Amino acid sequence: MSAFNVHERLLPVRASEVGALIDTLATPGDRLWPGDDWPRMTLDKGLTPGSKGGHGPVRYTVTSYVPREWVRFTFSGPRGFDGFHEYTVHAVDEGRTVLRHTLAMNVRGPALLTWPLAYRAFHDALLEDSLDRAESALTGTVARPARWSPYVRLLRRLTPD
Repeated sequence: MSAFNVHERLLPVRASEVGALIDTLATPGDRLWPGDDWPRMTLDKGLTPGSKGGHGPVRYTVTSYVPREWVRFTFSGPRGFDGFHEYTVHAVDEGRTVLRHTLAMNVRGPALLTWPLAYRAFHDALLEDSLDRAESALTGTVARPARWSPYVRLLRRLTPD
């Protein structure tokens, strides 16, 4: 089974400002990852190709990084996640930019159950929280804050931190 998932937010700022958020990932001053409500992103060598880390049970390696533009992580776990996820910055014009998160993977083995039953819902909620965090960091507010679905709230109650 294939999984392709995209979350994006149009932000009323220059691409360089949005890209600067990517550069803070997995640092003490991370302004993009919603580490207050979700497992923190950790990387053993920062945003350097070859750096290993993840968040919670999701493990990955940084495979590509262009400062202020793009970072790609290739999955190494959980078992059955074969693919990548990435943040990219797309200038629309001088004062508007799209921040996009893309996940593309082949799902096999145990992930044939865990992706559709839990990980997909967690992923969607976490990414919308991340985009809210970006919008807040860049504009001081969030026009339409994400809300966790009842299913995500149930899963959060059933899973240990």
